[in-house]
Amino acid sequence: MGTQADPDPDLAPDPLGGSAPGTGSVASLVGLVALGAAAYTAWVLEVVLSTGLDPIETYVSELAAQDQPLGGLFRATDFTAGLLVLLGGFLALVRLVRYPEARRPWTVAGWAGVTLFGAATAADAWLPLSCQPTADPECAARETAGLVPATHQAHAVSSSLAMTGALVGIVALTVAARRYGRLAPLARYGPALVVLELLATAWTLTAISLFTAGHGTWALGAGQRLQVLLVALWLGLLAYSVHRERRT
Repeated sequence: MGTQADPDPDLAPDPLGGSAPGTGSVASLVGLVALGAAAYTAWVLEVVLSTGLDPIETYVSELAAQDQPLGGLFRATDFTAGLLVLLGGFLALVRLVRYPEARRPWTVAGWAGVTLFGAATAADAWLPLSCQPTADPECAARETAGLVPATHQAHAVSSSLAMTGALVGIVALTVAARRYGRLAPLARYGPALVVLELLATAWTLTAISLFTAGHGTWALGAGQRLQVLLVALWLGLLAYSVHRERRT
């Protein structure tokens, strides 16, 4: 009798596809990630609401500052977005635990990144800035002198973790979609979003460095808004891709 060859790990059933049982949890995952993506775009309300902040020059997180009249609204939407994506990422990781044949490195790393992004984004809402350093010179001076609440430093850490998680998720799951032949829409359009996200991140980090060094904002707000918009678009694409694969 011949021995059966080990299955190709790249051909293993994907736990987020339609071939695995328990598709109800996949539907929940899709809904959570899609709603999280929508909530993560709540900052666009600044177009119709009077915030007093220049969207080209100011941090997105300054909309949720403690001294902003609408800060509570934007903190609530940030927390909602983070919690929804966190739960969606957690469901995906649980399915990866249940189906070890689909536990491939790029997939695990990608969903871990999405989960980290959700957790850190939710934490951001509980660590708001006390004022607007890009719009208020007095606030910027206090921040430079270390005279602002510790939440400023904590917010910087949580924001960095959120974007790190987003980048890991965006890159890893896009690579997984192309390498493993799954999630066709993500495999097709994901690479373009990866490139745009990396460019927007480079713009934002450069502008932050220049602002911190006292050389102006360099359209920091525009770069960061593009950065977070692309994250939301990618999350929406991810949710759609999982939904479409579940139906095939």
